[in-house]
This record gives sequence, structure tokens and C-alpha cells, in this order.
Amino acid sequence: MGVHDAPQWLLSAFYRSAVGAGATASPEQIKDVGQALIDRWTAPGRDFHNLKHLVDVLVRVDELSEETHEPDLVRLAAWYHGAIFDSAERKAYAAKGGEDEAASAALARDELTALGVPPERASRVHDLVVALVRHAPNPSDFDCAVLCDADLAMLASEPQRYKSYLHDVRAEYAHLPTEDYVRARVRILRKLLARPTLFSSPLGAMWEEPARQNVSAELQRLEKELARIEAEHGDGAEPSPGSGSASPVPGAPAARP
Repeated sequence: MGVHDAPQWLLSAFYRSAVGAGATASPEQIKDVGQALIDRWTAPGRDFHNLKHLVDVLVRVDELSEETHEPDLVRLAAWYHGAIFDSAERKAYAAKGGEDEAASAALARDELTALGVPPERASRVHDLVVALVRHAPNPSDFDCAVLCDADLAMLASEPQRYKSYLHDVRAEYAHLPTEDYVRARVRILRKLLARPTLFSSPLGAMWEEPARQNVSAELQRLEKELARIEAEHGDGAEPSPGSGSASPVPGAPAARP
């Protein structure tokens, strides 16, 4: 989904959310910020973390919105959660994945404050974005739970769509050697499956079983691939430099997909 493929409703949706959050700037100023965000999400190198992913997360937030206290703030956090992104090797090998949640959160607070959103509400959006680093919301924070669940919802896709998701993630990190990618991905999938639950909101619980089925199937396939790679090394052979330290998936330290 490129810049010319952006749904016509998308910019208006940003405007409504910003106004709902308390923005007092002119419609033109608000839409300029929204368009700049769309431009960020359509930048080169975004094979998965692109406009399609943003739309998917926004749609999932709407599905769970009845559980939120401040739905417009959750929507704005979705807009900003991957605003700053770099899948370059230096980022991936720093165990940060491509998303820079801290920088994206700071951008959200600065831009929303400049649009007249009350500081405490802009700071709330900032905090919601930062929470995606760990992806382990406090169960009592329903807004955070909904945002985290919406971001993970792709795991529960039907098999063919999940396959497309895997293709896009791999393409985003095509510069990483196969072994590094497989080792990092296996580590993330094992952490995901070790969680008591993947989804925190009551409505998000409906995605638990299909998500675990997809993740389990992917892990089984990658473990076989990893065993083949290790066999090719031979006994006592060292893995390639950087193996196990790369994080070709967003938020690797928190076991995000």
C-alpha cells in the first residue's frame, strides 16, 4: 500500500482523533501533521511496517474500542507507534528491531502538543506508544491493553494472510543473513508461546487460539530450518557472527512479533 493507495478516509480519521483528543489548531495544520505521518508510513524500506499495517492496527482498535476509556488517544498512539522506523542492520543488530518507540513517542508528544492537545493527553499518547516496547500492559489499563492487542492481532490472521505477513517481515530485513534471522525469530516465537496469554483485553481473547496455532506452526518450521543450518556447520562449528543477537522483528526484547 503506497502513498497513492492510502484510503480516502485515513486523513479524515486522523483529524477526528486529534480533535477528539482536544486539538485546537486549524484543520489545515492538523491535516498537515496527518499527511506527514502518512508519508512516514509510506517511506521506502517498509515492507511490513507500512501504511497497510497502520490501517490494520486502526481497524483492530476500532473492533476493541468499546473496552477503551479514551479511544481517540489509543487511535493516535496507533498512528505514532511506528512513525519512526529503520530496519537498517545497525538497528536490527542493536536488538531494537526497526521501530523506535521512544523516538516515535517523543514525536507524538511534541506534534500533538503543538496542535493544541492538552499536555496531559499528549503525554498519555506518549506513554501508550512507549508501552509497546514491552508489550505487557497492566491488565487494569484498558487503553494500553487494546493498543497492544491491536498491534499483535496479525498473529491471529488466517493462514494465507499470516504467510504474507511472514514474507513481508522477512523482506523488511532481507539484509540480514538467513541464520541470524532464523535464530532471532525462533527466540521471539519461543518467548511469545511462553506467555500465559498473548492478548490482554477481554475481546482480544478471541484471537488467542488462532494466534498460538500460527506461531506454533511457524516455530516448528523454523526449528527444522535451524537444525538444518546447524547440521551444515558440522560438530563444533561456530555460528556466523551476530547469530542470536539480531532482532529482525519489532520489539525483540519484549518478544513482539
